[in-house]
Amino acid sequence: MVTLIRETGGVGEETREPSDRHLPGPPDGALSDGALSDGALSDAGLIDSPPFDRDLFDRDLFDHALFDRTLDELLRREMDRLSFLGTEDRETLRSHLAGFVARGGRRLRPAFVYWGHRASGGSPDDLDAVLAAGCSIELLHACALILDDVMDESPLRRGRVTAHVALAERHREGGWAGSSRRFGESAAVLLGMLAFTWADSALLTDRRRLADALEVLTQLRVELAAGQYLDLTCAARGGGGRREALLISTYKSGKYTVERPLHLGHAIAGGEPGLRRVLSAYALPLGEAFQLRDDVLGVFGDPARTGKPAGADLLQGKRTYLLTLARERADGPGAALLDALPGPGEARPDLVAAAREMIVATGALETVERRIGDLTEAAAAALSGADMPADARSALLDLARRLTHPDPTDPLHRDPTGPLTHTGPAQSDPAQSDPAQSDPARPDPAGGATRLGPTPVAGSAPVAGSAEPSTGGARR
Repeated sequence: MVTLIRETGGVGEETREPSDRHLPGPPDGALSDGALSDGALSDAGLIDSPPFDRDLFDRDLFDHALFDRTLDELLRREMDRLSFLGTEDRETLRSHLAGFVARGGRRLRPAFVYWGHRASGGSPDDLDAVLAAGCSIELLHACALILDDVMDESPLRRGRVTAHVALAERHREGGWAGSSRRFGESAAVLLGMLAFTWADSALLTDRRRLADALEVLTQLRVELAAGQYLDLTCAARGGGGRREALLISTYKSGKYTVERPLHLGHAIAGGEPGLRRVLSAYALPLGEAFQLRDDVLGVFGDPARTGKPAGADLLQGKRTYLLTLARERADGPGAALLDALPGPGEARPDLVAAAREMIVATGALETVERRIGDLTEAAAAALSGADMPADARSALLDLARRLTHPDPTDPLHRDPTGPLTHTGPAQSDPAQSDPAQSDPARPDPAGGATRLGPTPVAGSAPVAGSAEPSTGGARR
């Protein structure tokens, strides 16, 4: 999906995050109505566009263009509430919050809201409520990213300067009083709070089964904040093992990316309790696999594709499952290398490259790739025999594939048969099993594993879509 963006002194045209093309979207050549016009930095506001012909909308698909239009309408309304601000301050909020939400992201969470609703037998009449819930989730995601960048001192997000860095620079250029860094971080925190507030506003635009939806959204926010706190304190204290790393990934990312969005769609549909349990059995292993894939990208990812600095997780001292496993397996000098890496913003590509080589040499990368495969298989197995529409099952299987094997060269993406199919129970080799597979930090999914693709064995190269240190790392 292409989004046109014109900003003063900015890039004239850009695409969504590189991985967007690996997820369902409008046909090639279709432009997003979520685009920002020249009004992105003027009082003109978000673009006005002709009404969407809802009769032509295929309710059997998650339509990115319709979602982006709904999101833009919401952003326009919320920006109108800020008319009491001066022009310059309004443009700052429009650029660094409304623009950030409108022009970026893969819309994963809104897609899971939609398919959670479809899987639960929801009525097409609920479409407005589903879209509103998707907007709410997307705004919470923006809040989380903005605040995460402040806590991690990240200089880049989606290939652009992060909000707190850009706002600090504005302070510096204006010669304003006080600390520029402190101002940038404080202003970014307020942007995150505003996004958090807009999320509630989005949910209120259609109040269908509002109490049930709000209960899910509240649980999502509690888990997200507590998971982020765990991540922050674990990095500060040091230590911690794989159990802690998996707990953080489950609550910081996995649940709010997959499980709770599915539950939100289920709540709007008024779905059966048994189906909600099925959705959880699918979502929990998939959410963990998604975070593990993100952990691999955080070490081996190409900045041109991830939009973040090379080896970002290494430089930030993250206690991810991958890095925790590497520390456990490394000798003294190897572990010391990870601890000696400079902080964010300090360029030491030689140390990053050496750390990557050490991680591969310990077999940590191979173990994580194998775990991603096993978790993805478990997610698919949870849907086997579930009482849900066939199109919803196919879409959820396809999303599982795309989230965990996001490389376009992955054979799964070139499978002409379309959605994933079950090929029987997975055969595991006890000699190759990872002791952390039985870690109680990850809830056990229902059912046996169903293989979605080749799982690497000891001594083999990582599966397609995994990190390849010699060629620039993982690609999403």
